[in-house]
Amino acid sequence: MLTGMLTLWFVLTGLSLIYITYDLIFVTPEAGVMKVGWWLVTLYAGPVGLFFYLISCKEHVPGMHEKFIEPLWKQSLGSMVHCLAGDVTGIILAAIVIAFFKINMAWEITIEYLAGFLFGLFIFQSLFMKGMMGGTYLKALKTSFYPEFTSMNMIMAGMIPTMVIWNLLEPSAQDPRSPHFWGKMSLAAIIAGLTAFNMNRWLVKNGLKHGMMTVRKGEEAPMHEHHEHHARREHTPPTVTKKQMWGALLLSLLGLAVGILISLIAWGLLT
Repeated sequence: MLTGMLTLWFVLTGLSLIYITYDLIFVTPEAGVMKVGWWLVTLYAGPVGLFFYLISCKEHVPGMHEKFIEPLWKQSLGSMVHCLAGDVTGIILAAIVIAFFKINMAWEITIEYLAGFLFGLFIFQSLFMKGMMGGTYLKALKTSFYPEFTSMNMIMAGMIPTMVIWNLLEPSAQDPRSPHFWGKMSLAAIIAGLTAFNMNRWLVKNGLKHGMMTVRKGEEAPMHEHHEHHARREHTPPTVTKKQMWGALLLSLLGLAVGILISLIAWGLLT
């Protein structure tokens, strides 16, 4: 039964990718890095990713994209999508490599965390967004570290228990050749989006991360050079205090710890 459900899920994911690919290329004037982000999130989250794209980013009325994406929850969703796309890509790539080696689950999770964080920080955040964050890669790296770290912790707070529990219930889920592996990653990405949303909302609200943007034809330079903007406004400077930043950081670590604790409890119950 589960295999049939996974097959249906993959079919729906394929159809979702066909639609969003066309829409991103020919219809919606989103920034290049966000187009890549939405495509990857739809690859991982299937019709769930497409649903959120339709209600938060797609330009339904020509010329209205700037206004449509303006609400904070949509900007926060865009921030979460950007982070999720980079981090989950790194996690999946690490999981594929790890599958060829015999290591315990603790090391597996640690390697996947590091791979997701480094891929998200060095590529999706710093490289793709350097134009928006000061124009140099090193400055973008420094600016991106805090929001990437806090967001990554909340992503893993959702992904770790999801992956661990699925692996315990179905050992073949550790093999990239199994549909269970990809089903596991899809569900983990969806859960991670839920656990990371509020952190991204706080980051966007306080000027520490960007949300979605509008880039009309003829405006957009290559992703790594373009000085992107949100709804034709400059990236707002941070307005948060150090005390608040430490509080959010500790909250993200607490979320990560809860995810690990749930995984340990599941390990004890299912082994």
